[in-house]
Amino acid sequence: TGRKSFYESEKGTTSVFDLATSGSKKVEEPRGILILKSLKDAGKEIERNSGASLIDLGDGVVCCEFHAKMNAIGADLIAMIHKGLKRLETDFDAMVIANQAVNFSVGANLMLVLVAAQEQEWDELHMAVKQFQNINLAIKYARKPVVAAPQGMALGGGCEVSLHAARIHAAAEAYIGLVETGVGLIPGGGGTKEMLIHANENAGLNVAQGSSPASFSPESDLDLFHALKPIFENVALAKVGTSAEESRSLGYLRREDLYSMNSQRLVADAKETALALYRSGWKPAAASWQEGAQSTQIKVLGEQFLSGAKLMIHMLVRGGYASEYDAVVARKLANIFAGGPLTSPQFVTEQYVLDLEREAFVGLCGEKLTQARIAHTLKTGKPLRN
Repeated sequence: TGRKSFYESEKGTTSVFDLATSGSKKVEEPRGILILKSLKDAGKEIERNSGASLIDLGDGVVCCEFHAKMNAIGADLIAMIHKGLKRLETDFDAMVIANQAVNFSVGANLMLVLVAAQEQEWDELHMAVKQFQNINLAIKYARKPVVAAPQGMALGGGCEVSLHAARIHAAAEAYIGLVETGVGLIPGGGGTKEMLIHANENAGLNVAQGSSPASFSPESDLDLFHALKPIFENVALAKVGTSAEESRSLGYLRREDLYSMNSQRLVADAKETALALYRSGWKPAAASWQEGAQSTQIKVLGEQFLSGAKLMIHMLVRGGYASEYDAVVARKLANIFAGGPLTSPQFVTEQYVLDLEREAFVGLCGEKLTQARIAHTLKTGKPLRN
């Protein structure tokens, strides 16, 4: 017949060899399912680099698809998200960040982080972390809605990208979590900051409106402490949700975030979620990410939380749940959640928390034990308890 395989794809149409007729038969794609490869084959790919692509999903929605190795967060991927957000301003109504690989993203490119740390390229590390923080802010404060659609594993940086979207529409069985402490780091791309915001929201505080007389009451302080405690523990222990609902219980998903039971429908469902947000008149909390980073008011407890967190860390070490170096990393994390060693609760900006994140991340990169953890994970795929 001249065919090289039973299935062949051309210009977005897949055909199968029909034994009865010895000819080709078109394979019908199920309704309600978008296959990114088919869209690209049909000429819907707008731009592409080695890390990601922009794909026109139709109906005014653009998709940023990751396709780097392990979908690790790198410069190419960040550049394509930036291009997608620029196109979103003028050419589209909404954006979906998704892919149909085994995993959404397993986080940052640890090999690049390790090499930069070993070469003591601190300025380059600072710049790389800041670029990742800034692109996540740009996702959060995009003028039109951005929906993240994680499936498989969305860990570390992959989770951080999702946390900044207007809505997460996950696969029901997605594995979502901030796992950086396992390699001796802290979430440095805005993940710690977003979890701090989630704690504020769970305590009934409105980060868009900022402080009020009631928000400085002892009751408000206590509510925030109780909301922060489990979130801090989950991030410090690198807990991963093994389903969308478990991820919600761990604080990674908000109440309004959604999930699809059928992962094959995920991209199409996320597209509908993005369009629904656009049609409902969704607007970001600020006109630009630069303004948002300075205007959002996040309540932090300072020493009130820090002293309690240090006691928790001490008990984890005494109980054998954490090593001495786990405690070093956890104290750095606690300092960010506390907003630094402030003598009393106060409101701070997103940029203030991001600066604390970046300082802690780069500082830990300089620690030999962190470098040993990263090297061991790259070599074996497993964490090192040192």
